[in-house]
Amino acid sequence: QVQLVESGGGLVQTGESLRLSCAASGRTFSTYALGWFRQPPGKEREFVAAIGVIGIDGTTTYYADSVKGRFAITRDNAKNTVNLQMNNLKPEDTAVYYCAATPFGASRNQHDYKYWGQGTQVTVSS
Repeated sequence: QVQLVESGGGLVQTGESLRLSCAASGRTFSTYALGWFRQPPGKEREFVAAIGVIGIDGTTTYYADSVKGRFAITRDNAKNTVNLQMNNLKPEDTAVYYCAATPFGASRNQHDYKYWGQGTQVTVSS
């Protein structure tokens, strides 16, 4: 069982940065691949970024095309956290951001993820 709690959301202006964090409980955190997803207002939830399991698929990372080069996902197994550094934010990044964990490898498919956090709101004003 893994419980996830996101933090770090807020209101920023276009071009600014935010760092989201997701704290996980559970001794098996290091064995899970992790992902960030988001749900913009009135839209379906979509993939943002994912990171693999060190020792299995190493530091494999995946990014949605819309955030590539602006966002970076990292994990710290010693602290049971996964972070999403978001730079050069745009109004279209406005969404509720969720972290998720999967016992499989890093995936862009939300249906592969077994555990989800409650989400944190990110709003980017123009």
